[in-house]
Amino acid sequence: MRPWHKRAAIIGGGLAAVGIAAALVLNALNSNIALYVTPSEVAAGKAPHGQAFRIGGLVKDGSLKRDNLTVHFVVTDTVKEIPVAYTGILPDLFKEGRGAVVQGKLDADGRFIASEVLAKHDENYMPPEAKRAVEQAQNGAKAKP
Repeated sequence: MRPWHKRAAIIGGGLAAVGIAAALVLNALNSNIALYVTPSEVAAGKAPHGQAFRIGGLVKDGSLKRDNLTVHFVVTDTVKEIPVAYTGILPDLFKEGRGAVVQGKLDADGRFIASEVLAKHDENYMPPEAKRAVEQAQNGAKAKP
């Protein structure tokens, strides 16, 4: 084999290895992305089906109910409400009337089955996505007659 054939084979093999590695990394990143959707968008049917996503807003006052390890509550953006079921231990800062972001999937009944619950850090903090969703929902509700 001539020297330039050998170099071309090494370069081609290296490029193929880099291409395969890049494809695997991009596939892994794509499968781990959790889109953020507001409760109003979920109610409008804009939520991804069969894929995990996040919803955020305020935990509705009076909606928190416990059934053994399963907790049922409602997340709202002050316009639409989404019932949520979560099995596990809630964060210490999780309370009614405060901001929360939950990650999971919708079931066949339209209930959100959460795999993770994130609560705000202090009394002045709300996740940026949740704050934006609440503000948009309030502005949209004011604009309607």
